[in-house]
Amino acid sequence: MTSTTSVVSVSEEKIEESSHDQRIDNFFLRKFKYVPKSHIYQLIRSGQVRVNGKRITVNYRLQLGDYVRIPPIKLSENINTRQQTHILSDNFFSFAVIYEDDAILVIDKPSGMAVHGGSGISFGVIEQLRAQNPDWKFLELVHRLDRETSGMLLLAKKRSALVELHRQIREGLVEKHYLTMVKGQWLNARQHVKFPLNRYVTASGERRVAVATTNSDEAKVLHAHTIFTLQKSWGNFSLMDAEIKTGRTHQIRVHLAHLGYPIVGDDKYGDFELNKRLARKGANCCKKFERMFLHASSLQFMHPISGNMMKLESVLPKDLKLFIASLDAK
Repeated sequence: MTSTTSVVSVSEEKIEESSHDQRIDNFFLRKFKYVPKSHIYQLIRSGQVRVNGKRITVNYRLQLGDYVRIPPIKLSENINTRQQTHILSDNFFSFAVIYEDDAILVIDKPSGMAVHGGSGISFGVIEQLRAQNPDWKFLELVHRLDRETSGMLLLAKKRSALVELHRQIREGLVEKHYLTMVKGQWLNARQHVKFPLNRYVTASGERRVAVATTNSDEAKVLHAHTIFTLQKSWGNFSLMDAEIKTGRTHQIRVHLAHLGYPIVGDDKYGDFELNKRLARKGANCCKKFERMFLHASSLQFMHPISGNMMKLESVLPKDLKLFIASLDAK
C-alpha cells in the first residue's frame, strides 16, 4: 500500500470556541487522524504537548484562549484514502435537511448509510458533511443511528451545543421516537420493556447485543428501557411506535426480537426466512421489501443555545409507505 510521510514542525495553536471543553487527547486524535493513538498519548505523557507552557494529563479539558504547543509529529497518510476522499467529494450525497441554524443541524438519513467511517466503511455521513462544508470549524454527531435505520440524525455545529445536548441526553430530557414494523400481532396498546442488555463479540468478530442473563458479565450489562405503542396491525404484522428512554446499541431491535416480534428486514436479530421471502417476492402478503423497517420519526429537545423547545418530525420514506400500502391492500 503506497503512503507518504511528512513531519509537522513545532507550532502553537490558540483554542477557539470549536475546541472549548474538548479533552486534549481527543483534540490531537481529531487533528491528526492518521497518527496512531499510542503515539499521541506518548507525546502528551512525555510532556512534549503543553498548554500555556505547562505539562498536562490526557484528561485535561481545553479552555477558550488556551495556547497548545504542538510538537513535531510524523504523519503517514495512505494515498488511496486521500484519493478516495477526493473522489467522494466530487460525488456527494445530497441529504434532506430538516432543520439548521448556527448551532445544530438535523438531517434525514437514508437507510443503508453509516453515520461515520469505520468497520470497513471509509466515508460515512459525518465525513461527507465535513467534506461538503470545509468552512465549518466544528461538526460532530450528537447521537448515532444504525446503518440500516433511516430518519432523524442530530449534529452539533458548535462544541457548546454538543456539550449541552449530551447533558440533555444523559438527564433524559431528549425524547426520541421510531416507527417500526414487526412480525406478529402485537397485543398491548402500550407496553414498557426494561430488559437489561449485554454486549458481546461473536466468534467471527462481529459485535452483537442480547438480553442479559444470569450468566452475563455484570460489567457489560446495561439498563435499557423502551416504550412500545401499537399503531396498527395486519394479521401477521404490526406497526409500532418505539420511544427509547435509554440509547443503547440495537436496543429496539433486541427488545422486540426477545419478545418474539422481530423487526421486518432486520438482518441481525430478525426472522431470516421471512426476510428472504420478502426480498424475493414479497412473501405473498405484501410488496417486495429489502431493508429493515426502522425509522427515526421524531425528536424533541431544548435548543442548546436559545433554550426553546424543539419538536422535529421526519415522514416515512417512500419504500416504507409502499410496504404499508401493500398490507392495507390485502
